[in-house]
Amino acid sequence: MEFKHESVLLDETIEQLAIVKNGIYVDGTLGGAGHSSAILDRLGDDGHLIGIDQDEEAIEAAKARLKNDSRVTVVKSNFKNIRQVLDGLGIDKVDGILLDLGVSSHQFDDPERGFSYREDAPLDMRMDTRQGLSAADIVNSYTEEELKRIIREYGEERYAGPIAANIVRTRESKEIQTTGELVDIIRNSMPEREKNKKGHPARKTFQALRIECNHELDVLKDSLDDMIDSLKMQGRLCIITFHSLEDRIVKQAFLKAENPCTCPPDFPVCVCGKKPLGKMRPHKPIGPSEEEVVRNKRARSAKLRVFIKEM
Repeated sequence: MEFKHESVLLDETIEQLAIVKNGIYVDGTLGGAGHSSAILDRLGDDGHLIGIDQDEEAIEAAKARLKNDSRVTVVKSNFKNIRQVLDGLGIDKVDGILLDLGVSSHQFDDPERGFSYREDAPLDMRMDTRQGLSAADIVNSYTEEELKRIIREYGEERYAGPIAANIVRTRESKEIQTTGELVDIIRNSMPEREKNKKGHPARKTFQALRIECNHELDVLKDSLDDMIDSLKMQGRLCIITFHSLEDRIVKQAFLKAENPCTCPPDFPVCVCGKKPLGKMRPHKPIGPSEEEVVRNKRARSAKLRVFIKEM
């Protein structure tokens, strides 16, 4: 299956990266190399781009698109390992880092990957197919309380309780193995009025399972300090998120780096010694244009936040 993905907020992200011709940049979510191609177009002969992805199909597609450009190094890894990747390449600091946290169109549209609630396929959802835990493992082994928690917290699904209860009830007689089986369970857990609302009724539960399966929020939380630390002075970290949980993590990390002081508010002067590392600019996230949303509906929930290193 051809790897397809339309890069979201492409022009806005490239503008915010403020690319210098001889700079070193990291695309931590290489995907189909849409953002990476635009970065390369602005790099000179001495520039360097490191592309990181854990999806083998994405890596092969990116290599083909980037045409073995000598300025590019592609690494199969997770962006949480950015410090390890840079150390392995003998690189201390970089001029910019990009993360696009969206699931690619290819991953959604390829039924065999098990991300889509619109096709009946094996219930998988692993970004890195080498990892052990799949979505099927989660729905068939987690307790009812655990399922309820992740569906409520990660999917922000108001019917998390009935969905979790029906998953457990169903698997007592037969393992849940396909996306279609899970969609039926979710539909049957909701009142009729909810099924007819805009948006697929399984969307939130599938989001929750995908986040849990790939440890997405923990990976993001654990990566941000290393990414800020890996920037040169005036280096920029640009992160595109697609739901409130991701955006909240990014915003809080950027604000903490902007004001890391831990002294009580009533202290007249700072005594903790923690200095600001930079600033989040602009303070409000950058969203897609109306034209982009019309062209690509998956862009409608995208938000871009930018941190500029100053220490």
